Amino acid sequence: MLLIKLDVHWLKQGCDASVLLDDVSPSFTGEKTASPNANSLRGFEVIDSIKSQVESICPGVVSCADILAVAARDSVASVRAHTTGQARCLMFRSRVYNETNIDSTLATSLKSSCPSTGNDTNLSPLDATSPVIFDNAYFTNLVNNKGLLHSDQQLFSGGSTDSQVKTYSTNPVTFYTDFANAILKMGKLSPLTGTDGQIRTNCRKVN
Repeated sequence: MLLIKLDVHWLKQGCDASVLLDDVSPSFTGEKTASPNANSLRGFEVIDSIKSQVESICPGVVSCADILAVAARDSVASVRAHTTGQARCLMFRSRVYNETNIDSTLATSLKSSCPSTGNDTNLSPLDATSPVIFDNAYFTNLVNNKGLLHSDQQLFSGGSTDSQVKTYSTNPVTFYTDFANAILKMGKLSPLTGTDGQIRTNCRKVN
């Protein structure tokens, strides 16, 4: 199974696969162990295996970013990685116990696995409505105050993004089209090519 949550990390120069880097020294702290990712992102050994096999056949050509992007694409098509994502209790506890713009039934359900203290690593799906289907239910959830994370629900909280959330919640075709266009746009954000960039031989560390 490929990553409960598989992130493609985009910067101003495209995907750099920096989320794969290990903390290799006291002066280099990567994203892998950052609070939102620690004990949440997983499946790194799958990327390692793919990279090893690709390097044995075609060394120094296919980047870690390429592998991560293709893996993300294929996982969405087969295991729906973007909607089978889960978050740790630690990351949504404050919303469940302190916020009022959360559906009461959802809050009660979440409290059963996420007590006010302890069990920080217990997981809950980002989309409880259809956790294994890539669809627009995420936006329907927001309209119904069922966003798991505080940052999710902020997209529908009386601000400028409310109208966009409503559009996606009622028109899945628009969501799919805009999602595809956004991915294509990010893929064109001046990625480093040729000798301008670096193709890592080991996705866990810089060359």
